[in-house]
Amino acid sequence: MTKKPASKETVHKLSTAQKIERALIEEISTGELSPGQHLDENGLAVRFGASRTPVREALSRLAAQGILIQGEQRGMFVAQYSREELGLIFEAMHEIEAACARIVAQRLSLLARSEIEAAQAECLKAAETGDRKSYLRANEDFHQAIYRATGNPYIAAIAKEFRNRTGPFRAKKFASREDLIASAQSHQVLVDDIFSEDSAKATKGMRSHMTESFIQALKVN
Repeated sequence: MTKKPASKETVHKLSTAQKIERALIEEISTGELSPGQHLDENGLAVRFGASRTPVREALSRLAAQGILIQGEQRGMFVAQYSREELGLIFEAMHEIEAACARIVAQRLSLLARSEIEAAQAECLKAAETGDRKSYLRANEDFHQAIYRATGNPYIAAIAKEFRNRTGPFRAKKFASREDLIASAQSHQVLVDDIFSEDSAKATKGMRSHMTESFIQALKVN
């Protein structure tokens, strides 16, 4: 039997710039890089074992997304917002996440359901052990699973962009094991609302979840 050639998606590999971009997004979204923190181009090149060209490309792409900002002098910094700006960003994020929950409740597939369940299981596991770093990553995976479950890559991309922007601000609210457990438990309530396949209930559940997240984030920022 003649073997079919691999698809473009199969053979496609991330460029060095894309790998650096993804690594920095993860560090920003989990709070490892703080708002206002300077990113040194030379230091990043050494760290990632790359030339300055892909580093510069990755930083430019993140700046275009609003995740980084250009300093008055040379250099890039993790975006830092006032409380008013943060409130407006969370307001937009609130509406987008609610829309995602509504859509998922309407078109939930078995595969999407299993991915959300698996992501929630990782959240519960990390919360129980008090592993903050693992929880932050699992928390991102949980919300990303919901975005993918919409089946709409455009909505998913918008939701992801806002989530990346607010990562450092949300991460601060997880200061203890109790905070992690409370967050994981709120996830379970949200999961039950989405899995009910009642779009109104799912929307209300996500709004409640995001409102609590917003309130907690403002308390520590």
